[in-house]
Amino acid sequence: MPSLIDIRRRVRSVRNTQQITKAMKMISAAKLRKAQDRALSARPYAATLRQILANVAEAAQQNPNAGAHPLLAARPEQRILIVVVTADRGLAGGFNSNLLRLAQRFVDEHQAKELSFELIGRKGRDYFRRRGVKILADYLDVFRNVRWEDAEKIANSIIERFSSGEVDSVYLFGNEFKSVVASNVAYARILPIEAPKSAAPADYIYEQPPEELLSSLLPRYVRVQLYRALLESAAAEHAARMTAMDAATNNATEMIDRLTLYMNRVRQASITREIIEIVSGAAALE
Repeated sequence: MPSLIDIRRRVRSVRNTQQITKAMKMISAAKLRKAQDRALSARPYAATLRQILANVAEAAQQNPNAGAHPLLAARPEQRILIVVVTADRGLAGGFNSNLLRLAQRFVDEHQAKELSFELIGRKGRDYFRRRGVKILADYLDVFRNVRWEDAEKIANSIIERFSSGEVDSVYLFGNEFKSVVASNVAYARILPIEAPKSAAPADYIYEQPPEELLSSLLPRYVRVQLYRALLESAAAEHAARMTAMDAATNNATEMIDRLTLYMNRVRQASITREIIEIVSGAAALE
């Protein structure tokens, strides 16, 4: 049976841990609001850009003399680039592990292909580095402050690798922000771009030929997809960490209550034993 000193030390340790988890929960809650607003604000822009791209693509296809853009070139998938967006820190429940399991399952299903990786976030970098895969680039501390410039830099690297024929397709893995208590892990092929179909075609008046507009819209479409993935991941990470730290704080409270109850029982047993010893000693003297 542990002594009272050991139990008190354990209670003090759990209480200190509880203060840390509570502070982390409050920090994530404060950051979540801004990250959530940025992620939700990016969705209408991405949807509008997709609709514009669909309309311009349909107009460009009407010109038989227009050549296909390199980002639309579909080739047999022999060399696949996998872009995984994870966090730089842990303590966020299954935020990183669920995504890495999805990416690993994709890797296992495409073992016959030549796979390469561009990894965003320390957790994904560490995971795949231990498995000895081909890592072309890694980007750390992106989520300290998600910026368009960072997304543009990463997207330009991906576009260059695809346009030069270094890879045949690019898949993006990330967490989509769903709600404060839930996120959705998903992946999508972002290159080659499959031109979306317009549900309600718009009759545009073009000052430039549609194929020229398409050439400028396609790279921007890839950049917006990546930027939105970073924003969604940032919001989902703060939500997951806030939920995980809230659960950890509640678990610490329950553990402190159990340890306190156990400590009281040990103290009561110790007092009872001492009383019995005193009574037995007094009875022996008589």
